[in-house]
Amino acid sequence: RYKSVVTPRRAAVAIACCWIVSFLVGLTPMFGWNNLSKMRRTQELNASHEFVIKCQFETVISMEYMVYFNFFVWVLPPLLLMLLIYLEVFNLIRKQLNKKVSSSSNDPQKYYGKELKIAKSLALVLFLFALSWLPLHVLNCITLFCPSCETPHILTYIAIFLTHGNSAMNPIVYAFRIKKFRTAFLQIWNQYFCCKTNKNTSTTTAEPAN
Repeated sequence: RYKSVVTPRRAAVAIACCWIVSFLVGLTPMFGWNNLSKMRRTQELNASHEFVIKCQFETVISMEYMVYFNFFVWVLPPLLLMLLIYLEVFNLIRKQLNKKVSSSSNDPQKYYGKELKIAKSLALVLFLFALSWLPLHVLNCITLFCPSCETPHILTYIAIFLTHGNSAMNPIVYAFRIKKFRTAFLQIWNQYFCCKTNKNTSTTTAEPAN
């Protein structure tokens, strides 16, 4: 049923929707949800003729946007939803392993064991995402709800480093945990970085010449 539901066209539409939503969420401050009006009011109160913007993230970006819109709407609910889905997936797979339900595979234990391994790999990606992004969002919540609280700058730098490092973690996890991803990464690495061509490709391209 998966092959009939998840067609290439539907997958492309889903990916496009994810990118569109990401652009809209990321560009929301440019549409007006920022600290520009607050900074102008501060300038008017100080009666300063020169309007200077201090180039710092918390100075320009509204913490209400970061916490209420970004974290409470677009990060926390999907994270909790994915956690519930993975728990249900693990529960179903373990039930199948215990029951040893017959399937299209000759060895149900091996079939569902493979599914469990893939589910664990994807759950690891989810765990790393939570580990990388939650510290920064927690610091943003502290900044918004407790303005008098001062967080050490080193913690902020570490949290920002984790968010950027999360993008580099996923390919490594996929490559080490899932064989098909590892094979594809090795082919790409050999072809574009080591200037090595695939033997199967070179053989098929050489046959017409002969």
